[in-house]
Amino acid sequence: MLNTIYTKIKDFKKRYPMTISWRLKAHSKVAAEHVNDDEEVLYAFAAQKLPSVFNITSTYAIVITDKRILLAQKRLIFGYFYYTITPDMFNDLTLRMGLLWGKVIIDTVKETVCLTFISKDALREIETVISKYMMQEKRQYESELTDEEHNTLKEELKSISKNGER
Repeated sequence: MLNTIYTKIKDFKKRYPMTISWRLKAHSKVAAEHVNDDEEVLYAFAAQKLPSVFNITSTYAIVITDKRILLAQKRLIFGYFYYTITPDMFNDLTLRMGLLWGKVIIDTVKETVCLTFISKDALREIETVISKYMMQEKRQYESELTDEEHNTLKEELKSISKNGER
């Protein structure tokens, strides 16, 4: 699982090199520890998880599986930080674009997650992936989604993760 997550994050960084991120393999390892055996990784990227413009050392690996969104950070000395966002906790998604970087704000029932220093060119791709994923999962809770539609969307998100949005 580590190789899958790390590869997807490296692919994201190759497509969007302006995104500021550090220690991707260490963060990917923490995320891989928390992905369950019955989950499939659909998309992954890296970003800073603090709203402050003065702190660019808080890189997180953000992983979208077929069941939830994981945010993982390996601390410098020991330990790690880990957050999970399930579809039932998701409220809203906001994008903010600046001159060089963008910001993705995920509003949940409990808190607001602010992902910063993302290449502004990547914002559309991230918005597409998260929005499609959350709409699909919320529809699935209401039993409106067929298995065929579910599998089609999973393949589409994996394709975006590998090749970018076209």
